Amino acid sequence: MGGWDDFYPLPMLPSWVPGAAAGIVSLHLIQKLLFPYFWADLRYLLKVLVYGLRVEMYQLQGRIVTVLDKFVKLAEKQPHKPFLIYEGKVHTYWDVDRRSNRVAQVFLHHGALKKGDTVALLMGNEPDFIHVWFGLAKLGCVVAFLNFNVRSRSLLHCVSSCGPKILVVGADLLGTLEEILPNLQKDVSVWIMTKDSTFPSVHTLLDKIEAASEDPVPVNRRSANNLKSSVLYIFTSGTTGLPKAAVISHMQVLKGAAGLWAFGATAEDIIYITLPLYHSAASLLGIGGCIELGATCVLKKKFSASQFWSDCKKYNVTVIQYIGELCRYLCSQPVKEGEKNHKVRLAVGNGVRNDVWREFLDRFGAVKICEFYGATEGNICFMNHTGKIGSVGRTNFFYKLFFPFDLIKYDFQKDEPIRNKHGWCEKVKKGEAGLLISKVNAKNPFFGYAGNKRHTEKKLLCEVFNKGDLYFNTGDLMVQDHENFLYFWDRIGDTFRWKGENVATTEVSDIIVMLDFIQEANVYGVSVPDHEGRAGMASLILKQNTSLDLEQMYKQVVTYLPSYACPLFLRVQEKMEMTGTFKQQKFRLVDEGFNPSTITDPLYFLDNSKKAYVLLTEEVHEMILSGKMKL
Repeated sequence: MGGWDDFYPLPMLPSWVPGAAAGIVSLHLIQKLLFPYFWADLRYLLKVLVYGLRVEMYQLQGRIVTVLDKFVKLAEKQPHKPFLIYEGKVHTYWDVDRRSNRVAQVFLHHGALKKGDTVALLMGNEPDFIHVWFGLAKLGCVVAFLNFNVRSRSLLHCVSSCGPKILVVGADLLGTLEEILPNLQKDVSVWIMTKDSTFPSVHTLLDKIEAASEDPVPVNRRSANNLKSSVLYIFTSGTTGLPKAAVISHMQVLKGAAGLWAFGATAEDIIYITLPLYHSAASLLGIGGCIELGATCVLKKKFSASQFWSDCKKYNVTVIQYIGELCRYLCSQPVKEGEKNHKVRLAVGNGVRNDVWREFLDRFGAVKICEFYGATEGNICFMNHTGKIGSVGRTNFFYKLFFPFDLIKYDFQKDEPIRNKHGWCEKVKKGEAGLLISKVNAKNPFFGYAGNKRHTEKKLLCEVFNKGDLYFNTGDLMVQDHENFLYFWDRIGDTFRWKGENVATTEVSDIIVMLDFIQEANVYGVSVPDHEGRAGMASLILKQNTSLDLEQMYKQVVTYLPSYACPLFLRVQEKMEMTGTFKQQKFRLVDEGFNPSTITDPLYFLDNSKKAYVLLTEEVHEMILSGKMKL
């Protein structure tokens, strides 16, 4: 009878194989222990490099391929695929291409626009926003997206700062147009998205679009000679003053459009956009991202927490966009059955708090939260590709090689970076908060703001670490931990964030001091439990022999300020505290907040239900903290 070897005649392994296997296992364990994010970092970095090389290759071949060029190609390649779904109606790639051609034809024959001219767009979320945007881009125009929440003086400033030849206004914003029309520059031609007009010297657009040809305009009108040439102006409330028109180049649009792809979205995805299209998040990352993927977008007129998940189920949405407030609103909705019964797999955005992040995942299921960081006008971006709760992204040696940045020490009292005795800035240690600055060079340029060289220069830091170096000042304080994760900490300067928008305190105070009973106004942001960002608060000094007119105050702020910029709290003081450099003292006021039990000064609260400022009592304060009073 044969032995076991007769049944299993296996060859003997070479003596080095077990050792090699043990070595591989050991290396794997060491990598897991010491470099747990190595493969995730490598995959992400390779994606960034591949995309960058693709753009470089196009340029070396003498081809400048823009996001609009990609859209036109997709309209030829997949004409019947849905591009936009709006209020149940499907707009295919072909439909959007044809209607945007009509818009281009109208302005080609009636608008007297030249390549490079600016056109300002004041419209809400609707398909015609995109049709007008694309149509003007096909004529080689720079399109300025106006924030429809901005009113009166601020809106006039926005229009004049970008120097448009034409202003296009949506049918639902004619009231806003009526406010500014008497003071609008006479050389700006106004077009409204209607078939008839009661305004003198205002052109109608809708009737002309319907009568126009669908034929494409000459390709050379839209062709870009340089990826650094301007294509959009997107307004941002920076660290000070009125909104500024950030110059957006073809390169920035391409980078923004690659965001969804970098997070793992595909052509099969359906993206749900509820954020306003005048924001770079919705227009560049959302619409641009759909084009980069060849995907479908569901566009919502306005975010609705109660309809959000039913829309996602109805349209089979797989990717959503968010800001931190949006996630909190969803978590604040009454719990319903089947909340995890949806197809959403990715949520891309920024500004979500740790507790809301966790609650969102627990309640709505295995959705990958893709948090990112990036200023509209900035030259640096971070992406949290690992899903680490609370982090806006990761960095490593190779990332810093391609996108050089640093966190530097900052003097909060003087409101400026700290410099040592040699005049150089100093880097913070890991775990410490520092001002995020990113190096400006040929690969990572800063394009600045339209119509204001001074504002552009103010965003740059010179001679930071070496003679002749130049950095973009983001105005954001960040923390880098020992695992190289980055966390947003706070804003610097005269600004705070509320309802997903930046609020410039000087803009608010300028509106308040227009009242004849106000001597001085010091505006700042205060923390409210369970709310993202900071709510606006104004410390007021009254003129002698006057009293606070709360009715006039309410009327003033709601008339001249966007809703998110109206101060929720007022504090009347007898004397305004100043810093050693004669700036308004904000730090103690911010710390003291709006608690009537610890503040002896009169306090008032903007009660939206009563459309008035009311006395902030301890009872009202408690209702705000408990969430019974809606902010």
